[in-house]
Amino acid sequence: MPDLVQDRAGVPVLVCDPAGPPLVTEADALDLIGAAFAGAEVVAVPASRLGPDFFALGTRFAGDVMQKFVNYRLRLVVVGDISGHLAESAALRALVHESNRADHVWFVPDLDALDARLRAGRPAGAAGTR
Repeated sequence: MPDLVQDRAGVPVLVCDPAGPPLVTEADALDLIGAAFAGAEVVAVPASRLGPDFFALGTRFAGDVMQKFVNYRLRLVVVGDISGHLAESAALRALVHESNRADHVWFVPDLDALDARLRAGRPAGAAGTR
């Protein structure tokens, strides 16, 4: 399945294909942002497409990517199980917790959880940390 803009809970979401290319550079993030300009407000990226540098906060890659989405006024949602990464990093656990309390970047376990967050229309705690 290619990356497709889908209506999810009344919000246009670019749902990225889990088998798509990995997001390992800032240029990859800009490619997704460009694809979102086809009408999406949210970009849902499978955690499996994120390279290890995204979860190693010392690289600053996650922050750079997240800031790009904020600058372009797009919501970034990381979809999938990141429990292994969370177990290894207190800083990442804090980032996920704080991100899920805000409205720009969310970490959710699956697309059903994303739909629930979108229907709620507001942050719903640390849904991605379960």
